[in-house]
Amino acid sequence: MKHDNDNTRGIVILLCNLTDAMAEPWADAGYEVIMVDPQHGETTAVAGITRVASTNIGAGPILGAAIRSGRVVFVAGFPPCTDVAVSGARWFEAKRAADPYFQAKAAIVAEQCRMVGILSGAPWMWENPVSVFTNIFGTADHTFHPYEYTGLCAEDNYTKKTLLRVGGGFRMPDKCRDKSLGEPDNRIHAMPPSEERANLRSAFPRGFSRAVFLANAPHLRAANDNPQSQDAA
Repeated sequence: MKHDNDNTRGIVILLCNLTDAMAEPWADAGYEVIMVDPQHGETTAVAGITRVASTNIGAGPILGAAIRSGRVVFVAGFPPCTDVAVSGARWFEAKRAADPYFQAKAAIVAEQCRMVGILSGAPWMWENPVSVFTNIFGTADHTFHPYEYTGLCAEDNYTKKTLLRVGGGFRMPDKCRDKSLGEPDNRIHAMPPSEERANLRSAFPRGFSRAVFLANAPHLRAANDNPQSQDAA
């Protein structure tokens, strides 16, 4: 895959990412987005977003080409949390009996996200709920709840403590809660069982996604760092 489109502001890589919440702000602003997840079904490229139907390893040639282009400006990873979140601890023993390495495998995927971020040289983050990853990767750099960013998306008025591990100069966005919405609900933990429950629970909030874009998009960072800059488009 070539990355020689001078009409884009740079490349954004989103790993283990199915939904468009994080991708849309970047694509709408003229960035090229590469979104990797096996659940995409087929690889497509539409409206600035390339959805790669693959694991992180399978997408290696595409990711490598993007990194070598020197145009990657941001990386985010959303490794699966089903086997590591403490909310599912009651099933750990049964899973361990079936596969003693089930959490090691989950940690490998998270490490892939971290390494792609480091190799990119760009600001990066990867997220997970409260999980056993603290024992593996150490204390998170930041935490947030979706309701803390309802100033950018009123639909995100719910609780879900989310941990971020970051690097490359990642900027944590300031909170912008809309208190007029009242107290946040507990929809994530109260969600009934279904075939889509795992994807619904792991879907990233749009408000925080927008906030991350506003804090880390290079053209906006440049304008914020230099108020006299005229390039604040």
